[in-house]
Amino acid sequence: MARTLTPDPEPAQPSPLDRLNEGAGTPLYEIVKRQLSQKILFGDWGPGTVLPAEVALAKDLGVAVGTVRHALLELVREGLVSRRRGIGTVVTSRTHHHNLTYYFQYFRLHGRDESLQHSEPRVVSVGIQPADSRVAQKLQLADGAPVVRLHRVRVVDKRPVIHDTYFFAAERAPDFPMTPEKVPSRLHIFFLERYGVRVTAVRELLAAELANEDDRKLLDLKDPSAVLSIEDVAFDQTGAPVIYSLRRASTANHIYINEIK
Repeated sequence: MARTLTPDPEPAQPSPLDRLNEGAGTPLYEIVKRQLSQKILFGDWGPGTVLPAEVALAKDLGVAVGTVRHALLELVREGLVSRRRGIGTVVTSRTHHHNLTYYFQYFRLHGRDESLQHSEPRVVSVGIQPADSRVAQKLQLADGAPVVRLHRVRVVDKRPVIHDTYFFAAERAPDFPMTPEKVPSRLHIFFLERYGVRVTAVRELLAAELANEDDRKLLDLKDPSAVLSIEDVAFDQTGAPVIYSLRRASTANHIYINEIK
C-alpha cells in the first residue's frame, strides 16, 4: 500500500530537502533529480512512498515547478518512481543496479543485504605522470603522454573497503585540482559539470586475487586475504575512452551486484 509523504516533516518522516543553488554549473533538473534519487536510494523514501506534490517539492527546493516535473519524468524513465492515477508519484519497489546514473553517483559495492552503501572517499595521492604502456593503451594515448593519476580509499562505517586508482589524460582536465582537499568526490559528475564530458558506457574486467602489500596496508587486511579486482574503462558520448580505473576491494562484508535486463 502506498504511503503519502507530506512536505511538512514529522519525526517519523525523512528530513526536508535542501534548497538548491540555481547558479550551479549543471542543468538544474539534474541536480533536483540527484537529490530526489538520493532520498530514494538510501531509504529515506521507501517503496510505496507517495512523494509530495510537484508544487510542494518546488517550494521546498526553491526551484520552478517545471524543473521538478522534468526531474520526476527522468526518475520515472529510470524506474525509481511511477505515476499512479489518483495517487501521484510513487517510489517503486526496486532499484536498477545496472543504471549508469547510479553507477557513477554511488558506491559500487553493496551491503550483504544488497543495500547501497554511503562511502567517504579519502585521497591517498594525486598528481601528473607519464602514461605507461598499459594506461596509454587503455586511454588510446601515446606512451609517456601526461596523465592525471588519482589514488583514493573509500571508507564505509569508518572501515576501508576499496581503494581506487584513476588515470585520465591531463589535456582533458587542464585545471584538475592537484591538492587532496580539493579533489571532487564524484569524478564522473565533475567531468560532466566542468568539461561537458558525459560518460555513456563502461567496460569492466573482474577477477578474484590475493591481496598484495598495498591492499593489506590500505584495507587493513590479514595475510593471506582475497580481494575483488575491478578494472574498467569509461567512454564518453563519442565512444572515446576517458577514464581508466583500477579498483581493489575487500568483500568480507560487501558484495558486487551486476544486473542484466
